Amino acid sequence: MATRRIGKSTVRFAAPPVIVSAGTVAGPMESRGPMARWFDEVVPDDMFGERTAEKAERRFMGDAVKIALRQAAIQPEQVDYFIAGDLLNQIVTASFVAEDLGAPFIGVYGACSTSVQSLTLASSLVDAGFADLALAATSSHYQTAERQFRYPIELNIQRKSTSQYTATGAGAVLVGKSGGKVRITEATPGRVIDMGVKDPNQMGPAMAPAAADTIFNHLADTGRDPAFYDVIITGDLGSVGSEILLELMQRRGVPLGSNYADGGVMLFKGVRGTGVGGSGCACSALIMEGFVWKKMCNSEIKSALIVATGALLSSLTWQQGESVPCIANAIALQL
Repeated sequence: MATRRIGKSTVRFAAPPVIVSAGTVAGPMESRGPMARWFDEVVPDDMFGERTAEKAERRFMGDAVKIALRQAAIQPEQVDYFIAGDLLNQIVTASFVAEDLGAPFIGVYGACSTSVQSLTLASSLVDAGFADLALAATSSHYQTAERQFRYPIELNIQRKSTSQYTATGAGAVLVGKSGGKVRITEATPGRVIDMGVKDPNQMGPAMAPAAADTIFNHLADTGRDPAFYDVIITGDLGSVGSEILLELMQRRGVPLGSNYADGGVMLFKGVRGTGVGGSGCACSALIMEGFVWKKMCNSEIKSALIVATGALLSSLTWQQGESVPCIANAIALQL
């Protein structure tokens, strides 16, 4: 019998793991937004001094991991499992960082929802007694994502007004049985929802139904209403996708209030050239592990529901005319 599952799809951790430490590294565009003061490291050069953007992204994730370990005074050999993923083919960023770290590696892919997906798995390993310390990490990079999913930036293709700007950065979270203030109490993995959107420049609208589905299921499973949480933050719907989400939740009879915000909007609010907001794995990671976690450590936020959203497309499938399947994974944090 599944003793830790409640309702349809939510896991309630029997001995809630805690966030021991976290590390965030952001790029130059991210430093122009209102969230910049919450990041541990801001890199003025998105190439990080490397010859390729792919190597630069590796540096971003590697530094986030080092920061998380340093803040907890933990050595790499003390990490029981490293759970990480990114947007690139074969999750190569995470694989190279795992090679450097030397810990047993579980590679995951949930597109831009990978931050919560990896944190859910890390929390499950600790809660079930398989690990004392598990490290979760993810990253994204504007140039690498554009080259893989749309067009190389060297072609100077004009972006659509509905496009989102992939965040350059990385986040890492160290999860343990004790040693932290913020508890990871529940996780709600999402279902794959495909509403037939085929345009890779419309990711916010494509992901909004998946976000609505996961939020609704989480609240139904836990018996809570949206007001239970101080903040409910989606990963990267952008301004257009956020409006669709609000409408969908209103139709379901569970309206979201002023405690709702979108990470993509928060990250790039007021930053020119970022379209309708941010996207990418780093978007939700920077918000969750920078802004939310630090606010909770200061007791400014006591409960948070983070809903990381992901578009599960590939450059091959959308060029073949396939629609974009989407997912949203949620995790609840409480003091």
